[in-house]
Amino acid sequence: PARRYIVPSAPGKSAFYNVKVTDLLYALEHAIEKKEDYHSFYRQICERFTDIKRDLGLQIDIESKLEEILHNLLAGAGEDYAASRGEYLNGMLIADYLGYTFIDAAEVILFDKRGKYDEKRTEKALFERLRTVERAVIPGFYGSMPNGTIKTFSRGGSDVTGAIVSAAVHADLYENWTDVSGFYMADPRIVKHAKRVESITYRELRELSYMGAAVLHEDSIFPVYKYAIPINVRNTNEPSAPGTMIMPTIESYEGPAVTGIAGKKNFTIISIEKNGMNAELGFGRKVLACIEKYGIPFEHMPSSIDTLCVVLEDAKVKDNINDIVDDIHRTCEPDSVEIVRNLALIATVGKRMRESIGTAATLFAAMAKANINVRMIDQGSSEMNIIVGVKNEDFERTVNAIHDAFAFSEKNS
Repeated sequence: PARRYIVPSAPGKSAFYNVKVTDLLYALEHAIEKKEDYHSFYRQICERFTDIKRDLGLQIDIESKLEEILHNLLAGAGEDYAASRGEYLNGMLIADYLGYTFIDAAEVILFDKRGKYDEKRTEKALFERLRTVERAVIPGFYGSMPNGTIKTFSRGGSDVTGAIVSAAVHADLYENWTDVSGFYMADPRIVKHAKRVESITYRELRELSYMGAAVLHEDSIFPVYKYAIPINVRNTNEPSAPGTMIMPTIESYEGPAVTGIAGKKNFTIISIEKNGMNAELGFGRKVLACIEKYGIPFEHMPSSIDTLCVVLEDAKVKDNINDIVDDIHRTCEPDSVEIVRNLALIATVGKRMRESIGTAATLFAAMAKANINVRMIDQGSSEMNIIVGVKNEDFERTVNAIHDAFAFSEKNS
């Protein structure tokens, strides 16, 4: 297919450079802000881009752009401006090399005055700008506020920009080139022999991204989902590899029972027991109100007739756990409240799980065989995922056990 619109990230690490350009830009801005010596960071940034220019044999005056960026930072342009300049400069170099039109993302990726992405204004701006441009390079990761100030997405936001541009032009395909050959059934850093997934649906990927799978920025799904545009995740270091196709949710989708396993460590469970809980109107709401008071979202809330568990992320609970428990005792008058800390949650996800007999049995048998104790079980109403809670120290063994139980089994083919 014709690749008409390209959305680059900033240069990352390489065989010759062990620091990402974005990290150098952050360091440069922080040094300037603190009135510390910034020259080493600036020199390294200049070297990266002038080396790329030289290696590609380009004539573009990238040096004057680097000087302009330093001038703006010294004038107080700010952190978002600094962080976005890697994409900006890389985009200029790529556009010059390919002979494509360079379009500054600040012109077409728009945020409102509160710093929230403005979908309607962006779609209009992209449509107006791109309808007369056959091929263009648009830097990822950033856009602009109504007053022209540069605003970035969260780290990894070039994925989001790529999806936004794909949606704006109603692309046939959104290719996302990264440093891995697609999506794997489990994190290859945890499971050394992780199986590559040939295809996965948007919904499955969203479930896995929420639980820590990090191939794509999780917000990159929404723009292309709206227009049912497939995503092909490919490897820049292995361009001939087919990668993974991320497809719309369609009834005819045929795939494995289990598509992926992902998880995160460091959760706390508040287990609340009270006789007759099921008959008490609004009990769950009262519990959540005690947690909401501290600005903490809950992750999961499995329950039984007289027991309710609330799963919270440790980083969000911080030092509030005792105050939360006191509020629950005072507001809900439970028979007991138990705190279980240092738990990991692992999600086993698959669109066809509900159609496959024995999926849960296979999962729990694998954990039992590995001598892993299950502290919590939660299955969503969609039956697309099963979440188990285990001790932090059992996290890696659990992911390996579940992966090996499904990756090469007939049940998962």
